[in-house]
This record gives sequence, C-alpha cells and structure tokens, in this order.
Amino acid sequence: MNTSGKIIVMILNAFVISTLPGKVQADEAIPRRQINIVTTVAPITNIVRNIGGSNTHVTGIVPDGADSHTFEPVPTDAKVLESADIIIVNGLDLELPTVKLAEKVKKPSVQIVRLGDQAISKKEWQYDASYPRHIHDSSHGHTQGHPNPHLWPNIALAMRYAEITRDSLISLDPANKADYIANTAAYLAKLKKLDSAIFTCVRSIPEKNRKLVTYHDSFAYFAPRYGMKVIAAVQPSDFSEPSPREIIRIIKQIRQENVPAIFGSEVFPSKTMEQIARETRVRFIDQLSDDELPPPPDHSFIGMMANNMRIMTGALGGNPACIAEVETKNLLP
Repeated sequence: MNTSGKIIVMILNAFVISTLPGKVQADEAIPRRQINIVTTVAPITNIVRNIGGSNTHVTGIVPDGADSHTFEPVPTDAKVLESADIIIVNGLDLELPTVKLAEKVKKPSVQIVRLGDQAISKKEWQYDASYPRHIHDSSHGHTQGHPNPHLWPNIALAMRYAEITRDSLISLDPANKADYIANTAAYLAKLKKLDSAIFTCVRSIPEKNRKLVTYHDSFAYFAPRYGMKVIAAVQPSDFSEPSPREIIRIIKQIRQENVPAIFGSEVFPSKTMEQIARETRVRFIDQLSDDELPPPPDHSFIGMMANNMRIMTGALGGNPACIAEVETKNLLP
C-alpha cells in the first residue's frame, strides 16, 4: 500500500473509532467553564444571576439582609474577590470597604462594574433625606454632596442594572452573547410587569396617603417615579439613633402630614420608630426591605419588591391585591 493509501486508512479508522457508541468527543469531554462573578448586596446578586444564567457562577459578598452601608469584608472575601473574572457592585459609595479590597486583590485584567454610576448621571442623584439632611458619615467614605445609593427600588433603574450587566457579560464572554441577550429580554419583561403593578398599587392608595416615613433612607429614587413623597427617613446619616431633638422634629412632621403608617425593617430594628408611632398614634410596620430577599418561593429581587408593595399599599389604605399577578420566580431555579 502506498503512502496516500495508508493515510486514507488512518483517517477512516479514526472516524470509525470516534463514532463508536459510548465514545466521547474530545471537546465534549472538557467541561464548560462558567464565568466567575462576584457581587455585593442581595438584590444586585439576584439580578446578575438572572442575566448570567447557567453560563455564570455568582457569589454575593454581602450576606442577605446585612447592612450594606456598614458591612466590612472578612479575610475569606479577599480570596473570593481574587478569583473573580468580573466584579459587579452597586457603586455610588455604597460598598467602599469591599471595593477597596477588590481593587487591591483582583487580577489586573478584572473589571469592577459600578452599576449605579453607569445607570444615572450626577445631576440625577438623590440625597439622604434623614437628619441631618444630605450629610453622610465620613467614616464610611461619605461626605456632603454624595449620592443616596439605593437605586434598585426604582424598577426603571433596576432595568438599567440588568442592561449594564448584560453588556458587561457580553464584553467578557462574547461566545455566550445570545444567552445573555435572551436572559435579559426575559428578565426585563418580568421587571416591566412589576413596574406596571407598582404604578397600579400607588394609584389605589388615597392621594393624601401617598407619603413615606421610613427608618432607613431606601426609597429616595422609588418615590418620585411612582408618585409618592418621602416625608422623612429617621435613621441619621451616621447610622446611629436620632437625637431627642430630631425625634421631636419628625413627630411634628408626621402629625402635620397626617401620615397613616411608618415603616421600618428587620434589618434595622429601632425602638425609636416604636416610640414615634406611639407618640403620633400611627401604625408602625417593620417589614419593608431594600436588601433582604424573602424566603422561597419568592426568594428574588422581584419577590422582595412585590412583598414591599403588598405591605406598603395595605398600610396606606390601598388595595394590596394590586401585586397579585406579578411573577416572582427567578428565570432559573
């Protein structure tokens, strides 16, 4: 047999062996590597998981329900950040200790995506409504004039977070571009339904009651979108309890505005809110959340916001059934 004949035989043999039952192709034997994403607070972690889908492994540094303002990363978090292919944070000064650590330990090629900084311009910043007004505690990197970072309760801005995440993942992992686009389209459709339902909820609240008094100042971007007004945020900017003078000021304001209910959360327990409720004879509801996801089956950012609206709407005299048709499940289990 001449040389060319031998080559033909070798090729045929290789083809037969490769197609035998149970034979795994070489490229199929290599497991597909997921993109390793590190995030911070639970709502952002959940949004990123929905966009990334099965192509990504997402680790949230800030535990669900932890105070994102005062959270300090631990040594094991440094290893998590060091292994990241991309780091996605809220930005707007929310997670300064975590971002500082990330910049120190991450690989040089790894990008830190600051969703809030890209979602809005400086002229769109909302500021702290707590007392003293517009001043953040400098011990956490906040100085006068810095923004309120809680964009995500405004669902239009949560949609921007999803789009920025999509574009960042496509840039990092173009091979899976189609998946990221499809995931984002499906997730945006769910967010649009949530957004529409929130408008319906607020419209069901008597106009005179569309006012918010919260412990932590988490709804500064939420209120103007949906036609509500933040009367006060009780927690001072240094994350302490308000002074007696500040409490008196808040009590007078609640009475003047005739607010029917005030809101806190389990993340920020406050005897002060209970005192204010007693003095003003209004309901105190400590169940709103800006960064703690509800338990399954509603363990999602959408589930958190739906739960907030159910509580808020009912307490302010509206119809809590307004949110009943919102699908709270994630795209993937």
